[in-house]
Amino acid sequence: MKRLAILGASGHGKVVADCAELCGWESVSFFDDAWPGKQSNGAWPVIGDTNSLLARVADFDGVLVAIGNNAVREAKLLALFEQGATLPVLIHPAASLSRYAVIGAGSVMFAGAVVNVDCRIGTGAIINTGATVDHDCVLGDAVHVSPGAHLAGGVCVGDRSWLGIGSSVRQLAQIGCDVMVGAGAAVVSDIPDACVVAGVPARAR
Repeated sequence: MKRLAILGASGHGKVVADCAELCGWESVSFFDDAWPGKQSNGAWPVIGDTNSLLARVADFDGVLVAIGNNAVREAKLLALFEQGATLPVLIHPAASLSRYAVIGAGSVMFAGAVVNVDCRIGTGAIINTGATVDHDCVLGDAVHVSPGAHLAGGVCVGDRSWLGIGSSVRQLAQIGCDVMVGAGAAVVSDIPDACVVAGVPARAR
């Protein structure tokens, strides 16, 4: 039996769990720091907290972190990796990943997401429902491309950056690390590290 542990019993976690079952994982269990007060996450049990998962990584065939905060997700993934956890890639059956693209360990792609030819996606990334990442894009570690966000060809996105729901990024744009792009924003120029941008066109806030 293929056993998957998910750290983070949230709504996002439920989407990860549902996707995992569609991908053939036969047993899915959650860990969350709200345990033991929180005993379930939808259809799935919550059976421990972060520390108990770190002590039990050998009990599972794979471990994923379903935490929306990019920096927290990255830190948790690193801690799990250092404990010897296997960090699978989860790709929904209704997603499209080019065979010439590379996606890093611990990353997830949800229904309707598209990653095209010669893209490189880092570890712990989220390519959310209906998001598109066109040819030759490079995304760093722990990036989140929100539902319905669209990246044109050749875009580079730095570690831990977040592209809000429905946002769009023009071809060849360079987005730094720890950037937040607001919902519906249109990125038409490069964005330096640690900026928050919003609007059409996107400007610093």
